[in-house]
Amino acid sequence: MPQAASAIAVSVAGIEKSFGPTRALAGADLAVASGEIVALMGANGAGKSTLVKILSGSHTPDAGTITLGGKAITFASPSAAKAAGIATVHQATDQAGAAGLTVAENLALDELCSPGGRFLVSNRSIRKRAREIAALIDLDLPLDRDFVDLRPAERQLIAIARAVAASASLLILDEPTSSLSATEAERLFAVVRRLRDSGMAVLYISHRLGDLAAIADRAVVMRGGRIVGAFARPIDFPAAVAAMIGRPLEAATHRGEASTAPVVLSVKGARLVAGAAPFDLDLRSGEVVAITGTLGSGKSRLLRALFGLETLAEGTFGLDGKPWLSSGPGQSIENGVFMVAEDRWQSSLLPPEVPGASIAGTIALPHLKRWFPGGLLRTKRERKVAAEAIARLGIKARGPDDTLDELSGGNQQKVVLARWQAAPCRLLLLDEPFQGVDVGARADLIAAIRGSQSGSATLIGTSDTEEALEVADRILVMRNHSLHAAEDGHGPLSDRIDRVEGEETAGEPR
Repeated sequence: MPQAASAIAVSVAGIEKSFGPTRALAGADLAVASGEIVALMGANGAGKSTLVKILSGSHTPDAGTITLGGKAITFASPSAAKAAGIATVHQATDQAGAAGLTVAENLALDELCSPGGRFLVSNRSIRKRAREIAALIDLDLPLDRDFVDLRPAERQLIAIARAVAASASLLILDEPTSSLSATEAERLFAVVRRLRDSGMAVLYISHRLGDLAAIADRAVVMRGGRIVGAFARPIDFPAAVAAMIGRPLEAATHRGEASTAPVVLSVKGARLVAGAAPFDLDLRSGEVVAITGTLGSGKSRLLRALFGLETLAEGTFGLDGKPWLSSGPGQSIENGVFMVAEDRWQSSLLPPEVPGASIAGTIALPHLKRWFPGGLLRTKRERKVAAEAIARLGIKARGPDDTLDELSGGNQQKVVLARWQAAPCRLLLLDEPFQGVDVGARADLIAAIRGSQSGSATLIGTSDTEEALEVADRILVMRNHSLHAAEDGHGPLSDRIDRVEGEETAGEPR
């Protein structure tokens, strides 16, 4: 049980921040006490990221005060915030340490880089101090392993161990479970609870309501750059979500019986890796099928194989009754097989300084050869398609010429989906399509996925059972690179998925 929340560890009052004409924070007030975990909820664009960047020293507020340990304070840099006792573990775990350094060196990194650190150090002393820091959270990792070879969960724990070693008074966790398996997430929760019980204040940001139900002592909701709601445990999530998006969230409806329409995709005797049990799968016209399972279960491998990025150990694919074996993404796209990969920045978006990085250019990019066979680009067509997508999907943007770095994560994902809705599709593959997307944007994406079938089939890989229940006609469970049937109906299906996920072994190839 958590200790009773005591003195306020950190508070912000009347925080304002604008970026040009955009007002990101409009008088935000928030307090987190020592010995409590506060969930910060809010739709993409609500101001959460800006508030976190102010607390962690990356941004300076235009107005308002930050009080830490009872004293008003300002941070000139992230290092100043860290020195004052605020530690932030970002969603991008490559920022949690330094590639090329060992686990031991990363654990001791803050002390090695501090102005008062010793000029001469030995490998022996670093390893000794690293073991002391690791013991603070019972972290058991090979000290000689390179940081770049660690799993996301291991990188996060290194950052948390460093925060504890530095006697941080506030730990900020930004979407910490977005790339973790169920087992890794529960391990993280156990560490965070232990830190809370020792008196540390924790600000926990996540779009996953299941995480918040498991970990948060209370929740606060942001909308429009300010706090609009506060909820004590047990948290009333329907009310919190309504406060977050400004309207009640409509309940998902169960889709009932499977379709009897023609088969679009046929998978026969598939083995994703040698030694895995073979499986079959048929997807029918107009059908949305979700495959759920933990990180490492094989969901991404199947989707990538269908798109031509992986090869099967055994088995065959069929598309519209004909044998299908893609030689790569180019051939897949030509045949109407489209994929939204898990990491949209690496797979789908261009840096803002690159020509064509706008909404219009992003949507048009894979279709240029088909749309403009003569090689002469007509930006009028690109902008028209983009404007229609902005209106249809509710993309919050000034217009088709906005670059993707100007959009929130949910709106970026809408643009990526719009890319594949701009051309005739037979099979749409979506890998973790709701990752880092708030519930309001998720509802818009689900409506767009459900409303754009036009005879195509959709296969979704997701590690979130709630997402699968919301979007799919049928749900299958992947375990150890093989598919297992799940019964229909919310209760039995949820139980079935939970049982299979609970048995999953972390660390397998994806």
